[in-house]
Amino acid sequence: MEKHVLVVLPHPDDETFGCGGTIAQFARSGVPVTYACGTLGQMGRNMGKPFFATRESLPKVREKELEAACEVLGIKDLRKLGLRDKTVEFEDPEALADKILAIIEELSPTLVITHYPGHGVHPDHNALGAATIRAINRMTDKPRVYAHAITKNREEVLGLPTVVNDITDVSDIKLAAVKAHRSQSEAMLSWLGSTNVDPEREAQMRRTYSKEMFWEYRF
Repeated sequence: MEKHVLVVLPHPDDETFGCGGTIAQFARSGVPVTYACGTLGQMGRNMGKPFFATRESLPKVREKELEAACEVLGIKDLRKLGLRDKTVEFEDPEALADKILAIIEELSPTLVITHYPGHGVHPDHNALGAATIRAINRMTDKPRVYAHAITKNREEVLGLPTVVNDITDVSDIKLAAVKAHRSQSEAMLSWLGSTNVDPEREAQMRRTYSKEMFWEYRF
């Protein structure tokens, strides 16, 4: 059993889409989970379907969605790092690593979940994942790291995932958290309850709510 899990990801909804089921399982078993969220996703393109947010209102909308999703998943400790969306790659990597290391030293997590550098697709994913690895690499007694990889060639480069986690027992919790990120998920969830959905897409979406995969980062 883990003693404390720290999740370090850049956007509201990253915690849900990538590892919401795993987080929910930890929280349900009594393991404290802290989420260090890099940005408020203020430069996101999705504004709801139909639109209900604007460029000006989106940061507040996504912040409230983030807080609601964390409550659903059982995250009691939410840290907002105050970075600007789509600019994390331009942060001083040492200063960013300092900020993450301070949280790690405060909490002493036994497991850290972040994006696998170079395999996050989004520049923010790669940058914050790299800063997290940089921070942990400074430590003598390192926590284990579960890295989330999204690139299409991930298995060719990284091999098979180290952890394939069955989350069917908390799939309803993950779906509720996805729904909490309403501005980002309404278009995606149009398949729910539809009689005119593409069977292949529906099957793919249901697979999303049955397992989550991670690569344990080797230092």
